[in-house]
Amino acid sequence: METQLVRWTEDGIEHSAVWRSTSGATPPKKIRVADDSMTADEAYRLACEGTALLWRGDFHNARQLGTAVAARADRKTRKTSTDPAAAFHLHRQTQSRRASILGMLLVPFDADQSIPLRRAPDVRQAVHEAYGPIDQPTVTTLRDLLGAIGAYEWQKKGVEISALGARIHPGYGVFSPIRGEYVDLVADTPLPSLAKAFDIGTGTGVLAAVLAHRGVQKVVATEVDAKALACARANLDRLGYADRVEVMETDLFPEGRAPLVVCNPPWIPARPTSPIEYAIYDPDSAMLRGFIRGLPEHLEPAGEGWLILSDIAEHLGLRTREELLTMIDDAGLIVLGRRDVAPRHSKVDDRSDALHTARKKEVTSLWRLGVRDRP
Repeated sequence: METQLVRWTEDGIEHSAVWRSTSGATPPKKIRVADDSMTADEAYRLACEGTALLWRGDFHNARQLGTAVAARADRKTRKTSTDPAAAFHLHRQTQSRRASILGMLLVPFDADQSIPLRRAPDVRQAVHEAYGPIDQPTVTTLRDLLGAIGAYEWQKKGVEISALGARIHPGYGVFSPIRGEYVDLVADTPLPSLAKAFDIGTGTGVLAAVLAHRGVQKVVATEVDAKALACARANLDRLGYADRVEVMETDLFPEGRAPLVVCNPPWIPARPTSPIEYAIYDPDSAMLRGFIRGLPEHLEPAGEGWLILSDIAEHLGLRTREELLTMIDDAGLIVLGRRDVAPRHSKVDDRSDALHTARKKEVTSLWRLGVRDRP
């Protein structure tokens, strides 16, 4: 990717630095240098007008300013709708506007990727994990930086997976398996075979690890994202399953067939706006459709395809159950069985969440699929 520069004038002198954005945002055109004298009202007004603020004050004051600006953005975007699909799209518009406004608060980095601000933490390793190595002065948004710091803390701490009796460590930009109910479905459903399995879109490698932990002798885990590939390989090596799990860079299926093919695609058919959202949003259900269409060619006779899918899209009015069943039928597949589990995450009971009504009804399912005319 071509290096982009961000340019600004400070004390009458023209400056430039490498621009970095995890969402692919372009550098802001208008930049004003700001410090601790900047009020939240003024910062919010300037951000809404399209003027970015390059921070030169205390780092913790920048975080407080960001929180205050976010509160003002939230107060301005409280439209609601009783229609589930309309409510979802309003929610996405609100998120997009909020992200755009918060993306106007910028943080500078020296060439060694330290932050030249008072009380700034040492974030060099977190920044390296998020953006890769660089030895030039850079600028990014405070929002991106805080995301990188949070992701690095998750990476160090890991997520406890009860089915493994161990932790999975999600890398930056790789979706964390904090929704443990879908992992438990894969851990508890009777296996059709211990010989071989495919894990399609492995992410952190958690489901491949669960299959190996259960005794599957050979697992091929596929992925297209470079960060996810590295993350999965590191997790599987750390857990001691690297000899039984091959992590392969390919779109959807590897060559050949297996008696078990597992896939946990993104659950919501909508357009992602940042790298991490590719694990949540699947435009036009492309990955879901690709998995269902390709499954018959990659299942051994009497094999099973396990589709792990929440019905949140149905409650949001974005996809119907009939559409899902039609996809399955059109591919020459039948439903051998289904296991359901209610979600356990905190948003289920959060009435302030814009999608609370849909989340309250949500069920996560493991669909056992087979080829219709199999022997």
